[in-house]
Amino acid sequence: AIGRGHSQANSADYARRNDAINFTLAHDDGVSDTDLEEADVILVGVSRCGKTPTSLYLALQFGIRAANYPLIPEDFERRRLPEALTRNRQKLFGLTIGPERLAQIRQERRPDSRYAAIDNCRWEIEQAEKLMRQEGIRWLNSTTKSIEEIAATLMQTIKLEPQSY
Repeated sequence: AIGRGHSQANSADYARRNDAINFTLAHDDGVSDTDLEEADVILVGVSRCGKTPTSLYLALQFGIRAANYPLIPEDFERRRLPEALTRNRQKLFGLTIGPERLAQIRQERRPDSRYAAIDNCRWEIEQAEKLMRQEGIRWLNSTTKSIEEIAATLMQTIKLEPQSY
């Protein structure tokens, strides 16, 4: 019969995972900073360093409510995190990436733009790392790591337990 293999435990797990996925999608790329205190983790880093795929993987695989928030030039010029992030500092985890890899990824998205220029990528990464150091945010370089490796390291570093089994 259809669905016979699903027990009550599986349906609670399914609901928790669904909730995590919906939360993660609603909090992708800084779209919303409401309810950030309900996040299990908030990923920060420059645009295109792997925040969204990592967030979705955490939600899909582990039922973790993962928000992500891009660090942008305005944050670097102010030399501080947006208020929504400082209120949730204990949940922050940073991702960084090699400038050459970032330029390559951004070049595919917006060819020959300032956004994709290697000097801009280098500057943004330096500023993001400086800000993360200043704010005491633990971070990881995603350049040579798979999403699975990033997620495992993140969960181990900030002692996040899977919410579903």
